[in-house]
Amino acid sequence: MSAMASLPPLKPIDHGSGFDRHILITGGAGFIASHVVILLCKKYPKYKILNFDRLDYCSCLANLEEVASLPNYKFVKGDICSADLVNYVLETEKIDTIMHFAAQTHVDNSFGNSFQFTRNNILGTHVLLEAAKVHDVVRFVHVSTDEVYGEGESMETAPMIEDHVLEPTNPYAATKAAAEFLVKSYHRSFGLPVIITRGNNVYGPHQFPEKLIPKFTNQLARGRAVTLHGTGENTRNFLFVEDVARAFDCILHKAEIGKVYNIGGSNEQSNLAVAKQLIKIMGLEDQEASLISFVPDRAFNDLRYTIDNSALEALGWKELMPWEEGLKRTVEWYKTYSVRYANIEQALVAHPRIESAVSAI
Repeated sequence: MSAMASLPPLKPIDHGSGFDRHILITGGAGFIASHVVILLCKKYPKYKILNFDRLDYCSCLANLEEVASLPNYKFVKGDICSADLVNYVLETEKIDTIMHFAAQTHVDNSFGNSFQFTRNNILGTHVLLEAAKVHDVVRFVHVSTDEVYGEGESMETAPMIEDHVLEPTNPYAATKAAAEFLVKSYHRSFGLPVIITRGNNVYGPHQFPEKLIPKFTNQLARGRAVTLHGTGENTRNFLFVEDVARAFDCILHKAEIGKVYNIGGSNEQSNLAVAKQLIKIMGLEDQEASLISFVPDRAFNDLRYTIDNSALEALGWKELMPWEEGLKRTVEWYKTYSVRYANIEQALVAHPRIESAVSAI
């Protein structure tokens, strides 16, 4: 697969460090952000990448081993809700760009202790925005979710574009929508140069197994049935994580300040279909009937999410990973690296409730 056309580097800023840019990535030891850290560190040796992460239950520094020794990578352990620490890091590291991934993201958890979602997703974002304003950050990429749009009302609903009304249906999505309004307010009130992204379901290596695909993969690998919420007919659109990392590379370098960009894939699948495909990939077709366990649904489970990513494609990005190949690569990764997550068992129950102060997307 060919890579996206070469992107023009960001305009250098003279920090006296030998690096052209100092980029803070929050939640950089998490799922999507770890892939963005790896891509930027390797592709842009003149960018200093600072990974700011609390190292909560779904973060994993082992996933960053390939860049840990690079001269343009640095890790700082910290909580985005700590204003003193955030301001100290921005000042001492001379941060000029922020890519904000850190958040609590698991919908099931938000039906339990939703106050932690408010703290981390709203207050944490507010702390970063205020620090970015004070320290004259020149680009602030805020990572949101397609769940802020709410559910597609039917299987015929047209893909949602960026100016669609926000109608979140669960506490997680509501906190992400609230954070977006803060981001927009800092752009309009203070001229903070912000960009917002809204992504659909992402899959691939490094994802903590509380989410659908790694959860099913790890349940099957342990000889257990997958736990399918409701009838399994709800659909999601999936995009491979390396395609998402390239999307953020593109957005960082080419997106228009003040705009929102959907990051979506072309692989709309029902949860039941995903379960059956994983069973097939793992060579367990003859046991399919016994390997699917239907369990009570979530408190509310959106019928489907579907988004239009024409604005992103206009920047030159395109999806490259075929669905079947991406699934196979994901399964193979978990066969080897699931041991990196010591607390995996608590995620493999039907309705996990994992307490957390802050996790990473």
